[in-house]
Amino acid sequence: MVFLGLQIGGIGVMTLATILAVIASKRLGLSVRKMMAGDVDPSRLHERDGGDSHGMRLSEVKGLLKTVLISVVVIELALAAIIVPRLLAWGLDPVSALWQGGYLAASAFTNTGFVPLVDGLSPFLNDPIMVFTIGIGVFLGSIGFPVIYAIARALKTVRLRRLRRTLDHARLGIHAKLTLTTTTILLVIGALAIGSLEWGNEKTLGSQPGAYRPMTALFVSMMSRSGGFNTVDTSEMNGATLLVLDMLMFVGGGSASTAGGIKVTTLAILFLAAFAEARGNQDIVAYERRIPSDTVRLAVSVVLWGASIVAIATITIMRITDAPLDKVLFDVISAFATCGLSAGLTSNDLPDSAKYVLSATMLLGRVGTVTLATALSGTHRQTVYRRAKERPIVG
Repeated sequence: MVFLGLQIGGIGVMTLATILAVIASKRLGLSVRKMMAGDVDPSRLHERDGGDSHGMRLSEVKGLLKTVLISVVVIELALAAIIVPRLLAWGLDPVSALWQGGYLAASAFTNTGFVPLVDGLSPFLNDPIMVFTIGIGVFLGSIGFPVIYAIARALKTVRLRRLRRTLDHARLGIHAKLTLTTTTILLVIGALAIGSLEWGNEKTLGSQPGAYRPMTALFVSMMSRSGGFNTVDTSEMNGATLLVLDMLMFVGGGSASTAGGIKVTTLAILFLAAFAEARGNQDIVAYERRIPSDTVRLAVSVVLWGASIVAIATITIMRITDAPLDKVLFDVISAFATCGLSAGLTSNDLPDSAKYVLSATMLLGRVGTVTLATALSGTHRQTVYRRAKERPIVG
């Protein structure tokens, strides 16, 4: 049941229902396409201009559904094919290795972080094959199905162009470019910060040979994006490292992905807006494309929503438990981002009331940001007049 639950949660209830409907009716009507496109890209719920310039076009919905089905099966089978032999070499019997290897593969791709092994992943701390396999699975799940679809479509175009069957050029949309670029930047910066801060900590990276420490730092940086796996004890990290992980977890992964958080494109849009303002540009431009102002307002709303949830939950749990701020904040953000890492707060000694607060934070973090984006995108209204302009003092 847990295995099915993490698969459904990773794929998405709406996506799964649409796939089943298509299988049953053998067709994909316009209404279903609009529903799926709106679920992936809430900005489609209102059309300010006549063009189809959204991150998810109606013509791409069928291809996206095929990508979801194929990528889930192919990626998880590929991950399991690598993980199972490592478990066999570790000493598990073939049946246990096959089941637990498949479970780990699904848990990695869906960014769930559940480990069926008694000792977790700590026995594989110095196993590059296992570490990078889990890391790649989490990365592919965190970038989102629209990005996977865009990459697959670009690769198909390249192949057809080589065979001289098309004159089209392979290109990635702005959503895919922003997601991949921002994810890579955060992954590298996070790894450098974690490695430098924990290099001499004997309870974490300091106990490893020097050659393996960068690998572990990169793995921790990737897992903080919503993966939830850990090969070292997170609760033994110093306060500065926990703060770095807080920021990475709060951002999370890509939109329409199996990861949580406010999403990397939200952060990218805010940085682009700040950069445009610093340069005095009226338009926010990325990769020769102009980003509409309503997208910026939506990004600001999502960040404020997430920050408010984290702040309220942190204050509430601190009043309940009297635990230190760094531990409470870490576990609250981990719950908001549905990450699964813990600084030691979530134990059997945690009061039930605090567990309820964390559970509500998980629900609001996973469902709330998407619901907020959909609600804000669907409440656009036009007026026949505009108020007089007056600027308040900012900064």
